[in-house]
Amino acid sequence: MTFSERLVESLVRQRLRWAVLSLLLALLLGAGISQLIFVNDYKIFFDPDDPQLIAHLALQDEFTKSDNVAFILGVDDGTLFRPDRLQAIESLTEELWHIPHAVRVDSLTNYQFSEARDDDLHVFPLFEGAAELGQAEIDRRAALALADRVLQSNVISRDGRTSYINVRLEMPVESVVEAGAATAEIVRFARQRAMGFAADNPDFTIFPMGVTVIDQAFHEETLEDLVTLVPQMFLVIVLLTAALLRSLMATAAIVAVIALTLPATMGLAGWLGFDINQINAAAPTIILTLCVCDGVHVLVSHVHEMRGGRTGAQALGSALRINLQPIFLTSATTAIGFVCLNFSDSPPFRDLGNITAIGVLLAFVFTLGVIPLFAGSMKPGRGRSGDAGPGMMEKLAGPVLEQRGAALVLGLLIAGTLIAAAPRNELTDSTIDYFHPDTQVRRAATYLEERLTGMDALSYSLPAGNAGGIADPRYLAQLDAFTRWYRAQPEVAHVASFSDVMRRLNRNMHGDDPAYDQLPESRELAAQYLLLYEMSLPFGLDLSDQINFDKSATRFVARLREVKAKHIVDVDERAQAWLAANAPELQSPGVGVSLMFAHIGQNNIRSMLVGSVVALLGVSFTLMLALRSIRLGLLSLIPNAFPALMAFGIWGLSVGEVNLAVAAIFSITLGIVVDDTVHYLSKYLRARRDGKSPLEANRYAFTTVGFALVATTVVLALGFLTLAQSDFAVNALTGRLVAMTIAIALVYDLIFLPALLMYSDRWLRVEST
Repeated sequence: MTFSERLVESLVRQRLRWAVLSLLLALLLGAGISQLIFVNDYKIFFDPDDPQLIAHLALQDEFTKSDNVAFILGVDDGTLFRPDRLQAIESLTEELWHIPHAVRVDSLTNYQFSEARDDDLHVFPLFEGAAELGQAEIDRRAALALADRVLQSNVISRDGRTSYINVRLEMPVESVVEAGAATAEIVRFARQRAMGFAADNPDFTIFPMGVTVIDQAFHEETLEDLVTLVPQMFLVIVLLTAALLRSLMATAAIVAVIALTLPATMGLAGWLGFDINQINAAAPTIILTLCVCDGVHVLVSHVHEMRGGRTGAQALGSALRINLQPIFLTSATTAIGFVCLNFSDSPPFRDLGNITAIGVLLAFVFTLGVIPLFAGSMKPGRGRSGDAGPGMMEKLAGPVLEQRGAALVLGLLIAGTLIAAAPRNELTDSTIDYFHPDTQVRRAATYLEERLTGMDALSYSLPAGNAGGIADPRYLAQLDAFTRWYRAQPEVAHVASFSDVMRRLNRNMHGDDPAYDQLPESRELAAQYLLLYEMSLPFGLDLSDQINFDKSATRFVARLREVKAKHIVDVDERAQAWLAANAPELQSPGVGVSLMFAHIGQNNIRSMLVGSVVALLGVSFTLMLALRSIRLGLLSLIPNAFPALMAFGIWGLSVGEVNLAVAAIFSITLGIVVDDTVHYLSKYLRARRDGKSPLEANRYAFTTVGFALVATTVVLALGFLTLAQSDFAVNALTGRLVAMTIAIALVYDLIFLPALLMYSDRWLRVEST
């Protein structure tokens, strides 16, 4: 007696013992859930040695941190340059100094403007005490603000109706738990203050925004998905299972597998030290869907055997013998597909792959552990799917096999056409586009870009070569030329450059004569102007956000409006080319969250191409070993690889835009769609080795496994379509493309694969046993 035969006998005879052991295992593993920590920080998308992340962190260490919470303020009638409105902004600015972890607050009212007063440099908050200034003085200062290069399209819009208050933060770095708690506290304070401001000033529109707000929004969207999508998917699966299997006991069996697998998987993830983040938080939703597949195949076969006249134990033993190898293979190949996400350049996708692979294998274990207990209690009369399902599939088999030539040619033509359209997809990663247009953070970003400035920023630490070197006229001239070049780029909404500060100071020191809106002529003069200006600045509003400690480098920031991932990379590449050709001494890497995501998206596609090939070869090699046929394993490449590529083609023709998730789709879907292929091929081979002809073997496969394939595909597709309802764009795209791929795979396995097997049978050399 082989190992599998002994296992089946034990599963049938000792059903209760296996169920109890399964429950104990689930409880032991599930205890690890308490170890899970949610991390809501955009930096988790990158490896510690990622060059973009390293450059980003280095710039933050050199200048003021980029962690911030901001407030976008706007009015629809008139302008902000009225005493009452400026007073409201000034009051809000003062209050925002009390935000937890705030180290700096910059706004229109406390902007440190400089102008000539007699022979002195006068530095003052631009709109402090607006109520006492008088409208004439406000109008004068408004004209100065709207002409100022630092303020225009940055702190104040060109029409004077929208402004921006930025609060710099010093976030705790001791632990991710403290950082997460600080983020939640800051955003809670910011939202409460925004609501209070809106209530007191109904003519204003106000949005909280900034890096910290976006991090918290990621956290909240993920929790929302866990709270809403998982229960929705569970309900969908229960209802579909009940409708397709038409058996209360069969439905209870599937629910039992889910109830053991989900907590055991997430608990084991906790024991293994995984953190939960925006990406791998989708694992429970995916695992919930995949839990169904193995059990459905066993239960459908069990009902079919009972309707054929076997007793409960006999039917169960036969169902397990027929399906043990296929469900093990499908679990293994599905796990292989997800494990190959380890080729991803982004750690959360690697975590998603590993956690889901664990879940798939545990689902296989719990299917064997608990399904026999429930199946053993089923009565023949309770499950009518045993009649309807195979009967329906037998009717379908006739025309499919009769028209196999047309099915093969048409299948190849459609596949070729759609696959050719796959390159039409364009990577459009944008941090803010990860959110649904109806979410507040997305509406805030849209409001900002439409009325004030760009959402995406590129920063550079431009070196001067030595301490105090930023006062060198040659450095300032090169910086000024780079500034002018950047402002000429069509994607740029605003440029913040230290050369603008020096231009204004030089003009101030010459009586604000516009003719002196140029750089100081000597290093000594520039250094004197800078020292005088710095001594006039109040505490907390110095130039540390623009110049480093020893004045050996300045921070250059360009804000880009309405750009996608590839355009951000393109702008930076053009900037690097300009620096290399015109100011090689200043050359330094572009830095920015949007640029980081643009690069990780492109890198992820390249790395996952390798991962996808490895997954495809790994799955095919596994099939070769399990099915004992090298040729059949090679043949399986066609129905396994086509569906995902065709789905990308359909997406390219209909939408054409993809995000960071696209690189992972092939590996995810490969592990899932191969399930149908494995079950069909295993039944086909069983029939051929029993002496049936290719035609009879295909009919046998249709009859015995066809309905189960339809049932699992419906459950999987609708399950992933539930994931597509997520407001987090990465999960939504994953759900849509995976659902589409699964549906295409079913069609190809039931129409194209039988024809392919019929025409390839001689080449396969399947021998009877």
